[in-house]
Amino acid sequence: MAHFPVNHPARPLYRVLSGLIGLYILVFGVFGVFQTWGEGLFGRDSDWALGLRTNLAFSLVSVVFGAVLLVGASRRDNLGHYMNLTAGAVFLVTGILMMSVLQTPANFLNFSMSTVIVSLLFGLVLLATGLYDKVGSPEHAEEERQRRYHPIADNR
Repeated sequence: MAHFPVNHPARPLYRVLSGLIGLYILVFGVFGVFQTWGEGLFGRDSDWALGLRTNLAFSLVSVVFGAVLLVGASRRDNLGHYMNLTAGAVFLVTGILMMSVLQTPANFLNFSMSTVIVSLLFGLVLLATGLYDKVGSPEHAEEERQRRYHPIADNR
């Protein structure tokens, strides 16, 4: 079983990183909604917002996802930990899936290669922040630290 670090000293930095990603996604979504309003939901036009290609569906999803990430970054409990782990996996899977259908009619979110790269980078950063922002009691943190630094003693 994986043992995540508990009460990592850089946890505030990781929360700021996930909050900045959430803020970028939210602002991107709002700009994208204004840019693509009145067009088809899954349009394949050449609409760009903050350097990424988008359509109305992708922009609306980005507004919701960015708001959820901001809520997760503002929480001081383990909800943010689980949200970042989940969001990182979602970004990675979405980036890979959309890259596989980039030049086909199945590209319903109107991704470009730059959007795929940003999605993969955001996924990696969110996954990393999710790995290190777990919160626990001081006793739980000490137990994890002991397990990490004394693995042979625990196996007897």
